[in-house]
Amino acid sequence: MSKIAIVTDSAACLPIELVREYKIHILPFVLVFGEQVYRDGVDITTTEFYRMLRESKHLPTTSQPSLGDFRELYDSLAREADGIVSIHIPATLSGTLRTAQSAERLCPDVPIRVVDSGTAVMGQGFVVLAAARAAAAGANLDQVVQAAEAVIPRVNLYATLETLDYLARSGRVPGVAALVGSVLDIHPVFNLQRGHVRTAIRMRTRKHAVKYMLEQMAEETHNTPVHAAIFHADAPEQAEALANQVTERFRCHELYVTEFTPVMGAHTGPGVLGLAFYPAREEEMTK
Repeated sequence: MSKIAIVTDSAACLPIELVREYKIHILPFVLVFGEQVYRDGVDITTTEFYRMLRESKHLPTTSQPSLGDFRELYDSLAREADGIVSIHIPATLSGTLRTAQSAERLCPDVPIRVVDSGTAVMGQGFVVLAAARAAAAGANLDQVVQAAEAVIPRVNLYATLETLDYLARSGRVPGVAALVGSVLDIHPVFNLQRGHVRTAIRMRTRKHAVKYMLEQMAEETHNTPVHAAIFHADAPEQAEALANQVTERFRCHELYVTEFTPVMGAHTGPGVLGLAFYPAREEEMTK
């Protein structure tokens, strides 16, 4: 039986119990807050991070896992694994994927496949989970990659922000700065799919933004069972309320509530609330 190791980065926001269950290896991004350096999800909790972010006048900076980080992990896994599938945040959002590809070429002792997830947060997490579940079932390297790639075109992600100020200051999404101050209390809904972030719609209230996300989920899943996740940045009560709505409205094959990782929250600020989902196939319902 093949032993395929699964690697991803901390932008995937996977619940820790799933990371442990499927032995997923996570390379953390790095956060720099003033003079302090933190590894995302290792040296600082989400609660601590968002408290610091709300109190600070300056945005933290972030950096991706280094080439050395990738090489060290790949070399370590090569001692026991028959292959490595390394799944990452899209190249349109970070240089992480390119670094993984560079590390792949420097590690000839084990076959490595680097996969662009096309998404982030639990959208990326679902791609990683598909690969990890295939690997746990004994799939070979090609089959594990195929399992991940089968999810990529099906998974979708919507999110709304509490404020646009952080995203405008970060400059990560073109055109956002023009929205700040143009309308009082605007709540845009952003969509991320296949590596591209777009403003799906602008709503006047948070309630209407959430309603729109649920309507999009219903339209895109066509009343089939769904894999779903709610993610939030320091908004646990709102996330729980959204999870209840999803449970009432959809047939969930699986449903998770997860926190928005600090490396993403550094650019969006606290208060993010979002949905990641994809329709389940009949063969998945038996697993």
